[in-house]
Amino acid sequence: MRILVANVNTTQSMTDSIAAQARSIAGPGTEIVGVTPRFGADSCEGNFESYLAAIAVMDRVVNYPEPFDAVIQAGYGEHGREGLQELLDVPVVDITEAAASTAMFLGHKYSVVTTLDRAVPLIEDRLKLAGLDARCASVRASGMAVLELEEEPERAVEAIIEQALLAVREDKAEVIVLGCGGMAGLDEQIRQRAGVPVVDGVAAAVTIAESLVRMRLSTSKVRTYATPRPKTVIGWPLVAADVPAAQ
Repeated sequence: MRILVANVNTTQSMTDSIAAQARSIAGPGTEIVGVTPRFGADSCEGNFESYLAAIAVMDRVVNYPEPFDAVIQAGYGEHGREGLQELLDVPVVDITEAAASTAMFLGHKYSVVTTLDRAVPLIEDRLKLAGLDARCASVRASGMAVLELEEEPERAVEAIIEQALLAVREDKAEVIVLGCGGMAGLDEQIRQRAGVPVVDGVAAAVTIAESLVRMRLSTSKVRTYATPRPKTVIGWPLVAADVPAAQ
């Protein structure tokens, strides 16, 4: 099977890291293809960037030239998953929902550790919309910007661990969820220090996507995520011929 893993920002090195984490967990016979939006911000840390990313990811995925069996949207708390589900006939898995639902198998309460504090309300809203907030003990900010996760990985790990420990001690969390696609691959380091299960959203999404494909299941088209009705849509799909499409 072929799974597209869509980064929500335009930083190619982050796409590469996310795809590498996805490949490390994927089963035999699964091809992981990392894709980068053709336009948008180099990191997503607010509503404007998140909505822009939603359009950019939809554009990038619908213009992908080869067949694929599932899509993973690799942005924690970002918008756009619902639009992809309307446009596609294959499973669409968002790392926010994948990570939170996986955490619920592992403990009574989970906490999310994310990047900047301004991202916290976005994540809380997405968890509430998905019906996953009841067992969320807290959403905590590490204070690290998305791009700093790559630029200063050691400081990023320490900042995440600090908040993870506080979540366990003060918020009574039993599982920690990494609340950013850019944190992919940090789960083992944090698990060793925090002493509780740590869920990486990219890894969780890959295993869920693989399972859905193997079970021959995809999004219901009966009502909520029905294919968009035929109508005149000006300028869609978007064309960005002057910007190379990364893979």
